[in-house]
Amino acid sequence: MQLVDWLIVLLYLIFSMGLGLYLSRKASGSLVDFFVSGRSLPWWLAGTSMAATTFSIDTPLYIAGVVGNRGIAGNWEWWSFGISHLIMVYIFARMWRRSEVVTDAEFTELRYGGKMAAVLRGVKAFLFAVPINCIGIGYAMLAMIKVVDALEIWQNLGITPGENLKFWSVVGVSILVLIYAGFAGLWGVVTTDFFQFVLAMLGAVVVAVFAVNHVGGIHVLIPKVQQATQQDVLSFLPLSFGSGGIQWSDAAGITGSTFAAYMLVQWWSWRRSDGGGEFIQRLIAAKDEAEAEKSAWLFNILNYVVRTWPWIVVGLVAIVVYPDLQDRELGYPKLMLDFLPPAVLGLVVASLLAAFMSTVSTSINWGASFVTNDLYLRFIKPSATQEELVFMGRIASVLVTAFGAVAAFYAKDVATVFRLVIAIGTGSGLVLILRWFWWRINAAAELTAILGGFVVGLTTSVVPGLQITDFGWRLMFITMSVGVLWIAVMFLTQPESNETLDEFYRKVRPSGPGWQRQRDRLGLEPLQDLGTDIQRVLASILLMFGTMFTVGGFLLLQPLTGWVSLIIAVVGGMWLRQLNKIKSLPMPRPGLDD
Repeated sequence: MQLVDWLIVLLYLIFSMGLGLYLSRKASGSLVDFFVSGRSLPWWLAGTSMAATTFSIDTPLYIAGVVGNRGIAGNWEWWSFGISHLIMVYIFARMWRRSEVVTDAEFTELRYGGKMAAVLRGVKAFLFAVPINCIGIGYAMLAMIKVVDALEIWQNLGITPGENLKFWSVVGVSILVLIYAGFAGLWGVVTTDFFQFVLAMLGAVVVAVFAVNHVGGIHVLIPKVQQATQQDVLSFLPLSFGSGGIQWSDAAGITGSTFAAYMLVQWWSWRRSDGGGEFIQRLIAAKDEAEAEKSAWLFNILNYVVRTWPWIVVGLVAIVVYPDLQDRELGYPKLMLDFLPPAVLGLVVASLLAAFMSTVSTSINWGASFVTNDLYLRFIKPSATQEELVFMGRIASVLVTAFGAVAAFYAKDVATVFRLVIAIGTGSGLVLILRWFWWRINAAAELTAILGGFVVGLTTSVVPGLQITDFGWRLMFITMSVGVLWIAVMFLTQPESNETLDEFYRKVRPSGPGWQRQRDRLGLEPLQDLGTDIQRVLASILLMFGTMFTVGGFLLLQPLTGWVSLIIAVVGGMWLRQLNKIKSLPMPRPGLDD
């Protein structure tokens, strides 16, 4: 880090702080202004903010570790969520916008009624705001500590750092984030997210270009990767295709059970199966339903098609350049330090800061929304004024940041913490999907699923003697055991009242056979056609994953994969285009519309 690098980083921090403070006036009017931007976000800003939120400083480190330890196919650990994210586009985005809630926890008292719904709202708000959210902030801070350590930033200043100094330096950056997130609310978060995402992507591409050029280009890199490891690192799927048909690859870096869990369980069983916390906040904040849907599509394109390959390429270079590196997650920052010239290094360090700050600012604002809207306003002071709620939102932001720092102090490994976050959120996904489409799901069932998933996930991840080391079997065990619990509780408890169910249906107008009674009683048809929407999801899966693997296939000199993927993408795109021409018309009601 030379003087010019430090100046670039300093200018970036000043710009982010100034932009956030400038936008603080937009967040001071009310609770809705502070946490959902007055429901006025344009689609391009909301979608880019979703992508920036999931792109933290831990992400390139995590992917470098995945590629180094498990090969490219190991990325299905997060690629599999693309299925639920595409479901979000065509099935859930518009319904979330119609609900007009502020948080996912508040939604529970729209969908359910009575004391059990209130208990569920409080429990959900606490779990999401404190342990789950703060663990997420913690592993982002852990990645930042690793980067500070790998870049030897303190050593460049003539200081020999201890662990506490490195930790507090990251907390210091988090305090800067807290200032603009606490003053500007969601408007400040999403606006700075836009610039931070552009800078973060630029940094990722720069590192990839310099790293590949160092080894002599992509045509030299691919053979060297194959020589450097015994695993089939370059395969996009942990499968082999031969005379015996499709078989599991013995050289795959992930087990068959783990891959099966990713593809068949994880994407629908996780707590974000119907959209996901921070995403829900953006969908609810969009100008209207159409903008919410477009923002969800933009997120998917940026998250999977655009971001995937620069990180994977850097992970492959790290395998070749650092064959004996024990902590594969450090391959990314080491390449930066070893091969980037002055000024370029400063730009990339600023890009990693941008990635870190965008994720932490979102987590701070999102966690504070639960504390303020679902705990303070709902249970402590229902009569609070809008000014009091904005002030409480800022206080809650401080508390969430502090708890996140505590989590970072005890975290050691980015990938391990990432899997812990997935484990403690697994098991509740099916309930969260079905509550939109089946009247019989009640508050007791969702509460059981949320608590059961957290307890079983935590137990099987960290408790000695009860740990399930194979991640795939762990996810499947959590899903099955929690499923047995919530289904039993649902049938042993009373359904929601007709008044509650009618009010929810009148507000959201969901589709599917599970609301036939409400349609007949209220005379209101659904605003979406579930059958057509499911077809749109299938077509978009072909389009997006086909496009993603087309880019990867040609980039990594796998032309057969590239051409096959391109055909799949074209088929998906044509199918989706035909489906989008279909106008969803209300279905006639037997006996009423004859």
